[in-house]
Amino acid sequence: MSASTTMTGYGVSPGLASAPLIRMTPPVITDPCGSPGDDLEHEVQRVRQALAQVAEQLAAIEASGTTGAILEAGAAMAGDPALVQAAADHIGQGLPTAHSLSLAADGYCSQLESLGGYMAERATDLRDIRNRAVALLLGVPMPGIPRPGHPFILAAEDLSPADTAGLADSEAVGLLTERGGPTSHTAILARSLGLPAVVGCCEAAALSDGTPVILDGEAGTVETHPSSERRQQALERARSRQQPRTHGPGRTADQHAIALLANIGTPRDASRAARADNEGVGLFRTEFLFLDRREAPTVDEQIHAYTQVFTAFTGRAVIVRTLDAGSDKPLPFLRLPAEANPALGVRGLRTSTIDPGILETQLKALVAAQQKTGVQMKVMAPMVSTAQEAAQFADLARGHGVQTVGIMIEVPSAALLAHELLRYVDFASIGTNDLAQYTLAADRTAHTLAHLLDPWQPALLTLISQVCSAARALGRPVGVCGEAAADPRLAPVLAGLGVSSLSMATPAVAAVRDALARLTLRECKELAASALCAGEPRTARRMSGTFLGAASERQEA
Repeated sequence: MSASTTMTGYGVSPGLASAPLIRMTPPVITDPCGSPGDDLEHEVQRVRQALAQVAEQLAAIEASGTTGAILEAGAAMAGDPALVQAAADHIGQGLPTAHSLSLAADGYCSQLESLGGYMAERATDLRDIRNRAVALLLGVPMPGIPRPGHPFILAAEDLSPADTAGLADSEAVGLLTERGGPTSHTAILARSLGLPAVVGCCEAAALSDGTPVILDGEAGTVETHPSSERRQQALERARSRQQPRTHGPGRTADQHAIALLANIGTPRDASRAARADNEGVGLFRTEFLFLDRREAPTVDEQIHAYTQVFTAFTGRAVIVRTLDAGSDKPLPFLRLPAEANPALGVRGLRTSTIDPGILETQLKALVAAQQKTGVQMKVMAPMVSTAQEAAQFADLARGHGVQTVGIMIEVPSAALLAHELLRYVDFASIGTNDLAQYTLAADRTAHTLAHLLDPWQPALLTLISQVCSAARALGRPVGVCGEAAADPRLAPVLAGLGVSSLSMATPAVAAVRDALARLTLRECKELAASALCAGEPRTARRMSGTFLGAASERQEA
């Protein structure tokens, strides 16, 4: 019997799973030898049809929120005539058809990765499109989620959004990837599915099919070849964790309120979240209305979509983020110039300096939808960097009839000068994903820098603490809507720092609620102080786990 070992990565989606490991079906490697045949136009048409079929497959996958938006973008990417033309150029040089498509896709992937940020993340999507289309051209099984006929833990180098969405109806009980970090899309999508996941575990590459493992998506550990006793203990703990101990509004053990909210991205997403046990929406991403369009949506189209979402949350609050796009999330109708570093370019609120009409139309539609439904609407702007920007957005939003105006704090300048920015608005929401990226100077798509994007980084927690102190002095509420909000170990720390609400993927709410209920506010503050002084993320995370474990034992005694 092989000796038991423990590997570590980033625990990005809480939960415990014990099952044999099965690796993702690998993609086909194309052969550069041979020729495409005599009828070149026929071969180009085969490429066109394969890509069209892939686009149909992606469009047919039922997914919501971030997953749905990414899959929609992938379907549009598969239908891009430029990809067909690039493959046709290689076919014209006498290369085999499948290999020509592979080269064409790889060329575009290199371009996307050189842009960084959001565009680099799209390279993973394009590789998935390539793999699917190549399999169709060669008439071989398409790479994807294994179907072994029993529960398993899926291992892969990384996953495309389509693969992750396919996990929902598979027998996978856990996810382990070699790449990725706390804010990668694989992490976000796994959390939206409520699937225990560990990412960024390089050692996982050495594991073979059938290896028995215990995966802890909260602690970020993977135990291989556990004893039968350890497996039984893990199964019992997993069943225990699956049963929420608390319900209703978020509260600490001494009844201090921490509102627990949902992140949503589409009307279908809203419908699902509205049926769950939460207190409203802390982040309504509105990009789904704008993606993959040549012209901006009309005010009537927007009113209809927003009304659908607001109706689902009647009686609860909905915090709307205005359009967060730009050169890193290109929209043709914005007509923004190409930039060498899109993540630091014209994005978020900054796009209103190029085309103010887009933001004004959106505000008009939001207010109209709020008046139709009576929902408790709050509106915030992304990528606010200065007090002047905060004041200008507040004036504009209030001028259109928005009653509660806020800003997202995603860049260090906004965090450092929160005492100035918050004078002009009613609330703030901290986007920890971007705030970590900009504070630690680490591209969220660079898997080798994943450790710098850890939400437990002392620098990030210090900035959150400063924002909360400034907000407390001005009587302003501050929430967190980044991926940090979904970490049950981190939630009490954030509460101790002064955060008043946490917004996350719907499946994460129950575990966060349970974690908060174990500690008093005083204990949360003690834990927060310890985390700030811990020196490095691993120590802070371990301290929190020990603290919560002891509190749980006291409650059960």
